[in-house]
Amino acid sequence: MNTAYPLAAQPIQNSSQTDHNQPPAPIVLTSFAPAVNKAAPAVVNIFTRKRIKQANNLYNSATLRALIDKRNPPSRYREENNLGSGVIVSPQGHILTNNHVISGAEDIEVLLRDGRFLRAEIVGRDLETDLALLKVTAQNLPIIQFGDSSKLQVGDIVLAIGNPFGLGNTVTSGIVSALNRSQFRANNFDNFIQTDAAINPGNSGGALVNTRGEMIGLNTINISNSGGSQGIGFAIPSILAQDIMYQLITYGEVRRGWIGIEAKEISPMLAQQLHNEAGFGLLIIGVLQNGPGQKAGIQAGDIITHINNIKITSAKNALKLITNLRPGDIAILRGVRQNQSFHFKVLAEERPQMSGS
Repeated sequence: MNTAYPLAAQPIQNSSQTDHNQPPAPIVLTSFAPAVNKAAPAVVNIFTRKRIKQANNLYNSATLRALIDKRNPPSRYREENNLGSGVIVSPQGHILTNNHVISGAEDIEVLLRDGRFLRAEIVGRDLETDLALLKVTAQNLPIIQFGDSSKLQVGDIVLAIGNPFGLGNTVTSGIVSALNRSQFRANNFDNFIQTDAAINPGNSGGALVNTRGEMIGLNTINISNSGGSQGIGFAIPSILAQDIMYQLITYGEVRRGWIGIEAKEISPMLAQQLHNEAGFGLLIIGVLQNGPGQKAGIQAGDIITHINNIKITSAKNALKLITNLRPGDIAILRGVRQNQSFHFKVLAEERPQMSGS
């Protein structure tokens, strides 16, 4: 006699009855809450305030306005407020953000997720990467954990946490859309992570995190015709942000190597014209008088192929190798001059600082 079992009470198959060729079911991630709960407490809202002198626009003549302002200095000021984000990166209260978030600010306050308002001071900033480091004084601060941005791949899931439009701790999700983006800004140190996670005004200085809640980037800018998110946002890689952070803590500024040369990347066409069989390197087109390069013997027309035995694959690659030197380091430059190999030892000096606020 056959025994009938209800659906919920079917006999359990033993292992000999299972299909061992069947691949295991994929693990489906249904929530990013664990990553957000780990990272979000360390992301702060930044509020800045500065006073701007009101111009005297009652007269069309600039000369007349200047004369009146001199005799009757304008007493009216307008207050300009700005919103942004930041990330707590040390138990001592250091906060990473973008320089453009705090540029020109007279007062800086940060709001923590737990409701604490704290006054922040500027430790240092780096205009060339648009990074700034602040410091607050408080106990029991939540700290973000850094991830390794060098291991990112296009397609990785990322979350952007910040203060868009002043809404406070807000999370958006997306993927890594591209890596090593640099062509849309003049800054030679740009090496952005591109993401389609929504980045809006106020997100600047917030954290871009992976699904483990580790910060792998600092949200910086977006490209948009309207100013809002259009799925093209950019973040500074965590390994670059960490290096800038450590230098600002140590020196109060970023110290980069410099050898005083102007160079042009050698393209295949230029290599053919120069009869450069190597087909790569930098063509020296200018050497600063009394600079490190000239003191070492480098001349215009030289072709540099290696710096410290590392092959020059692009102008950006060469700039990184040079600026990663510390002032006082010795750099060995190998190359070709009039079809003859050479090598020079160059004593790196400190790269001149960019001016500006």
